[in-house]
Amino acid sequence: MNLNEMISQIKPVNKEAYNVCKKRFDNVAKPIGSLGKLEELIERIAGITGSADIDISKKAVAVFCADNGVLKHGVAMHDHHVTTAIGKFLRDGRGNVSTMAEASGADVFAMDIGMVDTVDGLRNGKLMPGTNDMTKGPAMSRETAIEAIQTGIEMVKELSNKGYRLIATGEAGIGNTTTSAAVCAALLNRPVSDVTGRGSGLDDEGYARKIAAIEQAIAVNKPDSSDPIDVLHKVGGLDIAAMTGVFLGGAFYKIPIVMDGFISGISALLAVRLCANVRDYILPSHMSEEPGAQLLMQEMHFSPILQAGMRLGEGTGAVALFPLLDLALAVYQKTATYADI
Repeated sequence: MNLNEMISQIKPVNKEAYNVCKKRFDNVAKPIGSLGKLEELIERIAGITGSADIDISKKAVAVFCADNGVLKHGVAMHDHHVTTAIGKFLRDGRGNVSTMAEASGADVFAMDIGMVDTVDGLRNGKLMPGTNDMTKGPAMSRETAIEAIQTGIEMVKELSNKGYRLIATGEAGIGNTTTSAAVCAALLNRPVSDVTGRGSGLDDEGYARKIAAIEQAIAVNKPDSSDPIDVLHKVGGLDIAAMTGVFLGGAFYKIPIVMDGFISGISALLAVRLCANVRDYILPSHMSEEPGAQLLMQEMHFSPILQAGMRLGEGTGAVALFPLLDLALAVYQKTATYADI
């Protein structure tokens, strides 16, 4: 099945299951709606899965590692060797998200989708050794972008077949706030300065280089905001493309996908632009510190629960939502009801 055929088969969420879940939650012995957004997320999971009998006990984090050719313009504090180091930590279960996932009962599946270096033992999905320099032309071909999207979809299929019922999106790659800001500016038709942050801590000179590189990439490539894949392949990254596939795959296989921060949010917006029905299969987790993050939330009409100023990446913000979902689900499943009283 090609990408367009799969997208055409993505259906709206199940409103009947959502309503059954909401009615059951309203009968729990507490003030109606008193768990706020946590109740809403549990009810949305029912709509996504098509059942009010919710099971999210088996959780996964899909982390895609990739490098970006735009790095040569000094848009980040580090080079691709840091991506390599993070890949090794993820392989060895020592990454930041690995630690948080273990604490929350989740499993991490990390893949090299486009790193410069190859890390033995890391899942190999490498499509190219980092993207091209987007200030000179497209970051990747349109065909490569589609292949990366399909890789993300296949990851969801694999995890679904293994029994995972909740998946978080994550990424690792130096320079990916630059590509994310470029995609954001192109999709929302906003000035680059409105959506671009300092990433891992750029000084004023580095920040100016970052904005200049993004502006040049957009001027050279002229991405078409009405064509998400055109934007993606011209000024995006392989990690962004793969996560776009995860969001599409979640909607196709009826698995709730937890969105992380700015970079994950860009992938979510791309997926929603490709298929509007995907929006209701996405669970927002936190509000990133990156300037473009709030604009993304407004565009997709999301209101994330966590307001912690996080900007770590790797899917850590998404994993931070897992324990809260477990707590809300425990209330839904185990607390006394008004009928009991």
